[in-house]
Amino acid sequence: MKYLDEFSDPDLARRLLDQIHAATTRPWAMMEVCGGQTHSIIRHGIDQLLPEGVEMIHGPGCPVCVTPLEVIDKALAIAARPGVIFCSFGDMLRVPGSGQDLFGVKSAGGDVRVVYSPLDALKLAREHPDREVVFFGIGFETTAPANAMTVYQARRLGTGNFSLLVSHVLVPPAIAAIMESPRCRVQAFLAAGHVCSVMGTAEYPPLASRYRVPIVVTGFEPLDILEGIRRTVLQLEAGRYEVENAYPRAVRDEGNVPAREMLLDVFEVTDRTWRGIGEIPRSGWRLSDRYAEFDAERRFAVTGIHTGESPLCRSGEVLRGLIKPHECAAFGKRCTPRNPLGATMVSAEGACAAYHAYRRLELADAR
Repeated sequence: MKYLDEFSDPDLARRLLDQIHAATTRPWAMMEVCGGQTHSIIRHGIDQLLPEGVEMIHGPGCPVCVTPLEVIDKALAIAARPGVIFCSFGDMLRVPGSGQDLFGVKSAGGDVRVVYSPLDALKLAREHPDREVVFFGIGFETTAPANAMTVYQARRLGTGNFSLLVSHVLVPPAIAAIMESPRCRVQAFLAAGHVCSVMGTAEYPPLASRYRVPIVVTGFEPLDILEGIRRTVLQLEAGRYEVENAYPRAVRDEGNVPAREMLLDVFEVTDRTWRGIGEIPRSGWRLSDRYAEFDAERRFAVTGIHTGESPLCRSGEVLRGLIKPHECAAFGKRCTPRNPLGATMVSAEGACAAYHAYRRLELADAR
């Protein structure tokens, strides 16, 4: 197949579904790690077409959603300072902190700008040498190489008024944390194809072996996801727990070697707090000592900001796969995309946003 619409072909989808139904003899629960996969599953109704008892559990794979509240508050504190140009991707501007969001800072006079690449922020820093320019660097292994390259370029060019507020997280430690949770029901994982396109697959076989779970690397279109589910069911039924690459058009076992080398140069592994989940050891990146001068937390002395989560928002349970979004009492009532309690409702990859966009009326009819 060469064209995107072929990955939504209904006849091919039906064949894959028939194979999944034919192979399934018992209930299984599998987690899709990526929020983009969650939206594709809910938008196309894939979870409703699967055999009865085959459950898709939505994982913590939305980078906006897992950015901890205290990091949002650090961003708000920096963005509100005079002389700062605070740059971010657009999906972060409506994520609530403990008191407001970045749109609120902007409306109060802060210079908050949406950019489409961290290099746009570096360009602004070179155009405004009298201003401090900060880029909000969040996300999984997918977005980290571009942020690493931008810091590398800032150092090479001597752009001292640029800095990065870092909140990068890593998928494999999150899988381990989920499997070690006492309430875990996950029996298999659909791994995020874009993460593996950068990092490769080498970190996953030890996880599959240790926790006895199949891990299938999967893309994001309907046929990608169905093929990932098919392979996962076949492994579960056979009692196998291996790593399979169902996304070979984008993923190689070794990943993107130059990108990985850049990451190793600019970042170092650290413990990281995940919003709604808590601290996971060695689950994130921070700037290495060579690039510490570009660390916005240190530059603006906001390392001491610590914020507790709202007790009204159950997004942490959603992110851990313990509940579905509509099982939260605030869903669609006190918590909506216009007035979100948590990031899972406002993010373009959040599970709560997916249910609100594609299942809201159906769920209302069922109540």
